Amino acid sequence: MAAEPTAQQLTAQHRPTLDRALEAIRTRAYWSPHPEHPKAYGENGSLDLAAGKAAFDALLGTRLDLGQPGTDDWVGGETSPYGVELGVSYPHADLDVLLPAMRAGMRAWRDAGAETRAMVCLEILKRISDRTLEFAHAVMHTSGQAFMMAFQAGGPHAQDRGLEAVAYAYAEQVRTPDTAEWTKPQGKRDPLALTKRFTPVPRGIGLVVGCNTFPTWNGYPGLFASLATGNAVLVKPHPRAVLPLALTVQVARQVLAEAGFDPNLVALAAERPQALGSARAGETPIGEGIAKALATRPEIRIIDYTGSTEFGDWLEANARQAQVYTEKAGVNTVVVESAGDYKGMLANLAFSLSLYSGQMCTTPQNLLIPRDGITTDQGPKSFDEVVADLAQAVDGLLGDDTRAAGLLGALVNPGVKDRLEAAGGLGEVALASRAITHPEFPDAVVRTPVIVKLDGAKPDAEAAYMSECFGPVSFAVAVDSATDAAELLRRTVREKGAMTVGAYTTSPEFEEQVREVCLEEAAQLSLNLTGGVYVNQTAAFSDFHGSGGNPAANAALTDAAFVANRFRVVEVRQEA
Repeated sequence: MAAEPTAQQLTAQHRPTLDRALEAIRTRAYWSPHPEHPKAYGENGSLDLAAGKAAFDALLGTRLDLGQPGTDDWVGGETSPYGVELGVSYPHADLDVLLPAMRAGMRAWRDAGAETRAMVCLEILKRISDRTLEFAHAVMHTSGQAFMMAFQAGGPHAQDRGLEAVAYAYAEQVRTPDTAEWTKPQGKRDPLALTKRFTPVPRGIGLVVGCNTFPTWNGYPGLFASLATGNAVLVKPHPRAVLPLALTVQVARQVLAEAGFDPNLVALAAERPQALGSARAGETPIGEGIAKALATRPEIRIIDYTGSTEFGDWLEANARQAQVYTEKAGVNTVVVESAGDYKGMLANLAFSLSLYSGQMCTTPQNLLIPRDGITTDQGPKSFDEVVADLAQAVDGLLGDDTRAAGLLGALVNPGVKDRLEAAGGLGEVALASRAITHPEFPDAVVRTPVIVKLDGAKPDAEAAYMSECFGPVSFAVAVDSATDAAELLRRTVREKGAMTVGAYTTSPEFEEQVREVCLEEAAQLSLNLTGGVYVNQTAAFSDFHGSGGNPAANAALTDAAFVANRFRVVEVRQEA
């Protein structure tokens, strides 16, 4: 039996990783300690892939006992978007028992200091990383992501975001020294002398309200930011995507106990299956489940939420005792003014619209194109030609059903399918959606994107393009001019928010115009992407996910503001 790690051993093992992460967030250069290919995990290639699948299969139909206090029932009900009944049951908590138990371990966790907390967090992430192939299947069968995306986004990329949060949390806590000797001269009298001690003090219990589509990628930043700053963390997964976060809680509790801390610093709050619905992915409908009741309890002092605008707004207005971090809905926009690499633009946009069936908070929805057309390296292109060529590019990308299934994944809930089917009635369909039969999972609901043409000058069209239509739905919006496109972009971001903005132009003047709009409205901008980087993908340690400056989100993943208010510095001073 392996010996339990000491703080010194954890520091020796993980301090170099933390130092490298601190350097990465300073330089914003590429870095990741987590490999992006499945064969990098283990030494046996396909045998390790099979072992990861076997580990996931062994979880099906089991009870995941986390050893939490206050368990009064067992709940479950997850069904994979691929048609697999998971059959895993989880502890249902009596909150009046669990929450006091979580607080009990916070004093020792606070007193351990920023470095020890960071090292324990990095050990948790390492053990999760060791099980990446198992986690990939858990993410795939709760989110509907295709395996490779579930592996990358749910594994190394999520772990990167967790590590990034730990690095920012550590940097903010050590900004103030532990102690200071303060001496003030008094002329002929003896100087005044004080010894001052400064302690980062956690706010309390953090609540992570998980989403359906990216349970680990969206869940890890808040979880590790709160834990690294001394807070206990209660994880409330989306009822359709419990397993990945329940496994995370299991690993965290094990590491905390082995390191000599109370495992109840991290706990799970699974809810009963009646909370399931066909709402937007990530949404916990108001009045259902336990998120609303949890969010207003006095013990909950921090909330991290990803999901619908409706519930996010409710949290911001009603969870007044807590520091609330939300990522909500937005209307992501791409402006096409001109193109220096027309084919590259089409290929890049086709991939962006197709990836995970558009079920990403960063997927473009509105494509603003001058109605008189654009200039390109292939000659002038009319509005209709641009839209038709984009439709053809999507068709070409998804022409082979096996390839398409590997890129699209499955629709995560019935609400996405309903919106997709209704979109065709909103305007002229430039690209119709079609059903695809998944080669491994015939019960999966797989659909290609729809592209609908709208006239931006018509009021009835505005109701469509000014509302989020989450899923594989995009609107090609004809506008009077590039300047009108920039102003519509500004209004969209200001009124509805945006996680991402894209623009294509060969004009320095228009590029500056779009850049200024995004700076003034606090929207993250990608210019002229034609290669292997896409507007709906962000890299930890370098890219900011959201800005916190427009209605789509009140926080960015990850920056100093995301971590600094999870603790306060308390001073104790006495005469030297």
